[in-house]
Amino acid sequence: MSLLSICDVVAPAKLNLFLHVIGQRDDGYHLLQSVFVLIDWCDSLHFERRSDGQVMRHDLGAALPADDLCVRAARALQAVSGCGLGVDISIDKQVPWGAGMGGGSSDAASTLLALNRLWNLNWPRSRLKALGMTIGADVPFFIGGRNAFVEGIGERLTPLEVKPQWLAVLKPAGELETRAVFSSPLLARNTEAVILESFYTGLSDTTIEIVETYGRNDLQPPAADLCQGVTTAANVLIEMYGNSRMTGSGTAVFARAGLVCNAPLVVPEFKVDIPRGWSGRMCKSLPQHPLLAWAEN
Repeated sequence: MSLLSICDVVAPAKLNLFLHVIGQRDDGYHLLQSVFVLIDWCDSLHFERRSDGQVMRHDLGAALPADDLCVRAARALQAVSGCGLGVDISIDKQVPWGAGMGGGSSDAASTLLALNRLWNLNWPRSRLKALGMTIGADVPFFIGGRNAFVEGIGERLTPLEVKPQWLAVLKPAGELETRAVFSSPLLARNTEAVILESFYTGLSDTTIEIVETYGRNDLQPPAADLCQGVTTAANVLIEMYGNSRMTGSGTAVFARAGLVCNAPLVVPEFKVDIPRGWSGRMCKSLPQHPLLAWAEN
């Protein structure tokens, strides 16, 4: 029997454990190397099938841009598949905007995975990822469903095991324009590339130390120059946890707060008094996307 609705679809955020800019293509896109890790700070989406072909979004919290990525994803899937069905999308937005945590891209990925079921398309994951790349560079990662070593402009993904850890995440007020960060004269564009095989082998027993001992986020200096809150938040986490790093091209920073122990599951205290207009919480890394089984490879 065909589904009429799918509720409580999660869209987890991600953190960049490091982010290196190793070059730039002739078309202006920057070449990156990074490790993306899924965390349990999630948006929640609800989908109800429509027979009239319309794509409608309903905000359960703060109002989102009219043409956000989940709407664009639904319309793109509708157009490419030729599906005549529509959808009502209700979204409970919890992941902060402009944080560099991939919230919009994750919403788009979960939308594609959910509508693939709701509209009975049965597309394989590879086809969804290819469509996702046309929507946003981070969308294929979330469709792929596993923590990954990321290369190119975000399209080359190699699954990577990351030891479960607690990560304190803090986002200051304000947002950054990605274009401004990447065009800054403070951005290093020639970080030496690492070879995946040697990186993975050398990291296999020391993943838990990556925040403190491996690499950096090349986007952090220009972001901090554009937003003083980045430096302030980073210093707060250093004082509390002894380490910090910015994620992505947004303003959020994070710190490793310890390993996740299987039993008993004790959540470390989030030691930060969050200023008005900021957001933050203690997050747990995820071994895989909660919707990993929603598409065949």
